Formats: sequence, structure tokens, C-alpha cells
Amino acid sequence: MSVKKNTAEILKELTNNLQYVNDEQLDRFVDIILEANHIFTAGAGRSGVAIRAFTNRMMHLGLSVSSVGEISNPHTQPGDLLIVGSGSGETESLVAMSRKAKKNGVKIALITMDNASTIAQMADVVVVLPGVSPKLKNAGMNLTSIQPMGSAFEQITFLTYDGMILELMERMNETSETMFLRHADLE
Repeated sequence: MSVKKNTAEILKELTNNLQYVNDEQLDRFVDIILEANHIFTAGAGRSGVAIRAFTNRMMHLGLSVSSVGEISNPHTQPGDLLIVGSGSGETESLVAMSRKAKKNGVKIALITMDNASTIAQMADVVVVLPGVSPKLKNAGMNLTSIQPMGSAFEQITFLTYDGMILELMERMNETSETMFLRHADLE
């Protein structure tokens, strides 16, 4: 098979997987973002790459947001939100971070494949996205993937974050032009 055919198969797989995504969970996720005083984001590995892109777009929207681990992070306050991207919901560093956030009165929103995971049990909002991973402790969804490890989850996560940005743009009356005024210019 060629790279182009492989890519077409991946797109078919993701399109099929989209049927398992719950609109009500996504609406609540967007609501909790808009309710937050400050938004912290965290993820590890490829899920971490996707959530950093989401963080960047939320900053372009004018939201008060930062990636956990950056030196410029503020102290948490009640009314803040921690968004965690974790396919398994069991990554030890993210579990510990979620516990601390909960203790500090910070709400937690999770993007995951596993709604029975440790982080999901602490979260105020959980969005379950389809995917396949050897790291899943619980059953997750009964899916297969042509892709290795958690690739299908990571890809649909990235696309879902962009879908949320479009929804946030509509609710906040933002456009690409108004967002671009917040785009980095010291590159």
C-alpha cells in the first residue's frame, strides 16, 4: 500500500470513530472552559503534543491559559480548570497532578478513552473519545485500528480540540482575524 492509501484508510477510520463521540460531553467541556478563571493544560507523550496545540489556540482566543510545566505558570486558585489529555487516564504524573488540583479546588476536565480511569473518577467533565491502546486498563470501546498503539485516539483528540476551538470562536464572537492579533510575533 502507498502512503496516500494509508492516509486515506486513516481518514476513513477516524470518520467512522467520530460516531462514538458524545455531543453532550463536548458541550459540557466547552461550558466548563468558558466558566474557568484560568485554564491549565497537561498531557504526556503524543497526547501532550495535541493538548499543547489546543492551549495555543485557546490563548489565541484570549483565554487565560497555560501549559503545566512552563516556568510562567501561575498558582492555582479555586475556579480554575485543569484540562488533561490522557488516553488511559492512568499516567502517574497526570494522576498526581489531578489529585493536587482537586485538593486545591481546581475543576478537572479529561479527554480520554477510559471513563472508568483514575483521572476520570476525579474529573468534573469527561469526554470519551474512541481509540485503541495497549495501556487501557478497562475495556474502552470495542474497536480495532490499522494504526499502532494510540495513534487513532491522538488524532481524533487533535481534531476534537480544533472542533472545540470552532465552537468557542462562535460562543465568544471571535474570528480568525481577531485571533491573529494574539498570534506570536516574536518568532
